[in-house]
Amino acid sequence: MLSLAPRVSAVARSQRQYKTFIMLACFAGSAANKSIPPDKKMVPSERVFSLCHGARLVIKQGDITTEDVDAIVNAANERMLGGGGVDGAIHRAAGGELVRACAAVPEVASGVRCPTGEARITPGFKLKARHVIHTVGPIYENPKYSAPLLASAYRNSLKLALEHGLKSVSFPGISTGVFGYPFDEAAEVALTAVDKALDAAGEGGSVKEVRFVLFNEPLYKTFVETAEERSVETATGAAGPPARTKSSEL
Repeated sequence: MLSLAPRVSAVARSQRQYKTFIMLACFAGSAANKSIPPDKKMVPSERVFSLCHGARLVIKQGDITTEDVDAIVNAANERMLGGGGVDGAIHRAAGGELVRACAAVPEVASGVRCPTGEARITPGFKLKARHVIHTVGPIYENPKYSAPLLASAYRNSLKLALEHGLKSVSFPGISTGVFGYPFDEAAEVALTAVDKALDAAGEGGSVKEVRFVLFNEPLYKTFVETAEERSVETATGAAGPPARTKSSEL
């Protein structure tokens, strides 16, 4: 199991260099339905770490819309009707059926289908992933209030994956774009939440691979550094094909 103690990462300095780019790219994406492009210098390797109960953690830099897994997680908004950044990219890749499926999700309040920290699931449609788990991360303010909501977004996403018997789930760095969550803090919260959720699920939990597919190199490095400093057992290199459920298992 990952041991997750507080710490300050040197990679945090790199985040400040990207802040203006991320904000402009996300706002432009929201206005023109454009996604945040991955850095041109993509990191080819995947880093693989051991989690509890035989599960593994894979961290890579790349495009989450191309993941061939049971489910990818969408960093959505509360309306669930698409937007910029990862949200817009997933909607474009999945096709128009996804927005129609999202529109069919019942509102729990006016204009709110998925409150911050909660999660909803739809089919993946044209994606390689069979499902999309939509979750809403918090806008970063005081970590006292933001951290529990971010942890809840990860926890509820994995809860849905477990309820549907899914084996592999790919996450983006929730709230690390225009919502402004510091990379170091986001990585700590994410890895803590994943580890606790899988530990609570026990040996019988279906999820055996959690993947973080991150859009830029500083974010990728921060997640790797966080996992390295906390992992008991680490492997470096290609992760191999992710675990997937069979149709008959659903």
